[in-house]
Amino acid sequence: MAVAFVALVAFSAVLARLTLAPSHASADIVTANLSPGSSLRQYAEDYTFLAACKQVGGNLLLGVPFGVLLPVFIPRPLRMVRVIALTVAVMALVELAQGAVVEGRAFDVDDVILNTTGALLGYLLLGRRLAHATAIKPVKAEKPAKSEKATRPAKSTRSAKATRPAKSAKAARSAKPAKATRAAKSAKATRSAKATRSGKSGKSAKLANFIKLGRPRVRRRR
Repeated sequence: MAVAFVALVAFSAVLARLTLAPSHASADIVTANLSPGSSLRQYAEDYTFLAACKQVGGNLLLGVPFGVLLPVFIPRPLRMVRVIALTVAVMALVELAQGAVVEGRAFDVDDVILNTTGALLGYLLLGRRLAHATAIKPVKAEKPAKSEKATRPAKSTRSAKATRPAKSAKAARSAKPAKATRAAKSAKATRSAKATRSGKSGKSAKLANFIKLGRPRVRRRR
C-alpha cells in the first residue's frame, strides 16, 4: 500500500505537469468543447492518423493510473463505481483549471470521457487484481486448545455411561437366579406342606380305624 501511495503521488505530479503547463502556440486556436464527441469527430476528420492516435491515446493513458492505483485505497463495496466517479471529478477539475487559468488550453468534455475510459480499462485489467492482492485479510481467531484436565472428566463421564448399562445388565442377570431360587423355595415349601397334610390325614385315618376295631361289639338282644 505504501508503494501504491508513492506511485499515486508521482502520477499526480506528472499529471499536473502535463495538463497545467501553458501552451502559447495554441493560444489562438484552442476553443472550449461542451458537446460530447465533437473533438473526437475533429480528430477523425482534420487530424492525421498519428496525430489522432496521439490525442486519443494520450488521454486514455492519463486515466489508466486512476484505475490501477485508486482501488488499493477504496473499500470493496461499489469499488468500480467509486473509482469512475473519482476519476470524473478529478479530471473535470483539471479541465476547468485549464480553461480558467492555463493559457493555450480549454475545457474539453471529450478529454474527461477519454480519461474515464482509460481508468475503467486500468481497473478491469489490473486494478481489481492489485486491490485483491493488497487487501488486508482478517485473521481468524484460533480456538483454545483443550487441556488434559478438561478432557479427563469427559472421559470419566463416558466410562460411567458405558458402565451403567453393564451394571444394570449384571443386576438383571443376578436378579433372575434370585427369582428362580425364590420360586424353588416356594415350591419346596408347598410340597412339604402337602406332604405333612397328607401324613396327618393318614395318621388320623389309621387312628380312627384302630379305635373302631378296638371297641367291643355289643350284641343286641332279640
